[in-house]
Amino acid sequence: MPELPEVQTTVNGLNRYVRGLIIKDVWTDYYSEFHLGKPNIKDREFFKKFRTAVIGAKILGASRRAKNILLQLSNGKTILIHMKMTGCLLYGTYKINSKFIHAIFSLSNGKELALSDLRKFAKVTLIKTNELETSSDLKNLGPEPLEKNFSWQKFQERLLKKSQGKIKPVLMDQTVIAGIGNIYSDEMLWHAGVHPLTVVKKIPPAKIKKMFAAMRKILRHSIKIGGDSESDYRNILGQRGRFQNETRAYGRENEKCSRKNCCGIIKRIKIGGRSAHFCPVHQAPRTKF
Repeated sequence: MPELPEVQTTVNGLNRYVRGLIIKDVWTDYYSEFHLGKPNIKDREFFKKFRTAVIGAKILGASRRAKNILLQLSNGKTILIHMKMTGCLLYGTYKINSKFIHAIFSLSNGKELALSDLRKFAKVTLIKTNELETSSDLKNLGPEPLEKNFSWQKFQERLLKKSQGKIKPVLMDQTVIAGIGNIYSDEMLWHAGVHPLTVVKKIPPAKIKKMFAAMRKILRHSIKIGGDSESDYRNILGQRGRFQNETRAYGRENEKCSRKNCCGIIKRIKIGGRSAHFCPVHQAPRTKF
């Protein structure tokens, strides 16, 4: 699933290529009975209203909140897109019914903004801009990890809201901290030398500081190099990011740990249905779980 760096990379591309353009038309082949009556373009009645509302509106700019893309329009509304597991936005020229393309915004410069979504999990909805922060999609999100005023002490406070929880799933809990998922939680814990099953309240402040520093450094670096494209993610020009070439834990199962003077072999375990990659040597737990 695209995480903070991938979503931010997409937002940066949107601001470069589609800001100031007018939406001329919208097409989708999304449809799901599960979404009947829900505010999502997978509901046909909602899509009709969505299409009427966005046609003729200018895209004022794009921003990110957690893993959500927010396209602010000139009519006082904002398109919210969550790419979920396999989604990515692509800018160019696309044919209706192209493989994996399930929504297309036709733009005033003759180009299109298409949503590619292999597994068809992505969400596209429309919210009044002045009601974004109180919407069900955003109101329960934790703070942004790259905000200037987000200190390591605040980071610690947020983690301790789930003091009995295991650190790996707590880091991925969007109500605790926004934007971190499977990839970057693994990388943070590897750099800080913390086992993914460690109970939050047992992590000493020195390790919290290391996790915080690793989080900021890793997220910023991944944005700089275009995010992680090990799976389906591509930027809006269809280009791959490079972070998958630099991971130390995620996706490195059975490889020798790259930490200096460490003799560990990266292991993978399941925690709450999600994978966790770690080194059993330098991330060894302080006590048995």
